[in-house]
Amino acid sequence: MKAMIVTYGCQMNEYDTHLVQSQLVSFGADIVDSVDVADFVLLNTCAIRGKPVEKVRSLLGDLRKIRARRPLVIGMMGCLAQLEEGQQMARKFGVDILLGPGSLLDIGKALESNERFWGLAFRDELHDHVPPAPAGQLQAHLTIMRGCDHHCTYCIVPTTRGPQVSRHPDDILRELDSLLVAGVQEVTLLGQNVNAYGVDQGARVGGYPSFANLLRLVGRSGVRRVKFTTSHPMNFTEDVAAAMADTPAICEYVHLPVQSGSSRVLRRMAREYTREDYLRHVADIRKHLPHAVLATDIIVGFPGETEEDFQDTLSLYDEVGFDSAYMFAYSPRPGTPSYKHFDDLPREVKTERLERLIARQKEWSARKNAAKVGTIQELLLRGEAHDSGFLEGHTRGNHPTVVPKAVGVTGPGVHLARIEHATPHMMYATLVDSAGNALPELPKLNPEAAALTSPLAMA
Repeated sequence: MKAMIVTYGCQMNEYDTHLVQSQLVSFGADIVDSVDVADFVLLNTCAIRGKPVEKVRSLLGDLRKIRARRPLVIGMMGCLAQLEEGQQMARKFGVDILLGPGSLLDIGKALESNERFWGLAFRDELHDHVPPAPAGQLQAHLTIMRGCDHHCTYCIVPTTRGPQVSRHPDDILRELDSLLVAGVQEVTLLGQNVNAYGVDQGARVGGYPSFANLLRLVGRSGVRRVKFTTSHPMNFTEDVAAAMADTPAICEYVHLPVQSGSSRVLRRMAREYTREDYLRHVADIRKHLPHAVLATDIIVGFPGETEEDFQDTLSLYDEVGFDSAYMFAYSPRPGTPSYKHFDDLPREVKTERLERLIARQKEWSARKNAAKVGTIQELLLRGEAHDSGFLEGHTRGNHPTVVPKAVGVTGPGVHLARIEHATPHMMYATLVDSAGNALPELPKLNPEAAALTSPLAMA
């Protein structure tokens, strides 16, 4: 069988895709990247906003047309599959296999079935399952929990992924060991709310470390770089910042979603913290990590948001000085309290506010990135950039960076580089040795063409 998985959404979905791909390979399937040659196409879906849902709907329509011409098994997994909205879509387009986020290990049973298979139960053994390490990759994701115990009024995740269940630390460390043996250099710990690790449904799980101590355990395992996402400010503690500061492997990058700078809107979102609480967390982070790179998520145009509320978000952005942000206009999702009880704002209001926030973010990102010019940063290079004479990667602070290939450095790896130029969303650097001396660049086959098409020239 030739199988293809199309993935939408978050890093958790990327992890789940790897988990299911490893299951498929163990059954003898070949993983392909083209629908044209696939016998089985599985969509790993996202339901957090309307746009990824519409992408799934469109692709299912295309797949149904292909199946009218030749045999094709169509499957859906992920958050949308767990919802009635997704199940109605599956019926409409004749989906053969439907797997919720808690039933991924049922993929083998589903493929053996001679009739439509829907698996929507939350399986406990999923939390104990350790997938094989990804081959030939320097980066990897490592899930430390599933589900969420918060009930933000805009969020569908507690419905799709269930209550929070933390993985046993032994399983986490066992999976980490396999990643290190496979040559992984950077591990990102994943969860809907990683800093609540070990406290499930309001009670501490016996024998489980706090998230801060889990960070210390992982950071002292021999892994070179550790990141984590995503955090909820309600559960963020100063000890997490202290653990980051006293464990060199943990990158000085914190993704702490604020969602709004208005305490009034935060109450309507049921976020369980205020603007002032959030700013105290930022102060704790900078107390222990003065040069921390701060990223956030912001929802613009939440129902009931006034211009004054939005100004509070803009002023918070200036007070914190975020390095980057994921910014979205509010998208009403069926099944959430905000969809049921609140009236949506006009699209044009949400769009105009989002444009203003993006402009503010670009100003701050430009300022923060410009401050890195002249500094030496550790890069994890993933491979060739758009121009084959260059490599792309990212810093410990998650800044996307491009460098020219140099003598002895022509592919993936961890290297030092001096930042030469920066835009709001990209850095351009030169590879250096441990003393800060520039490494000789590889000669370009066509110097004139290279000068015109290099990432630095196009910036």
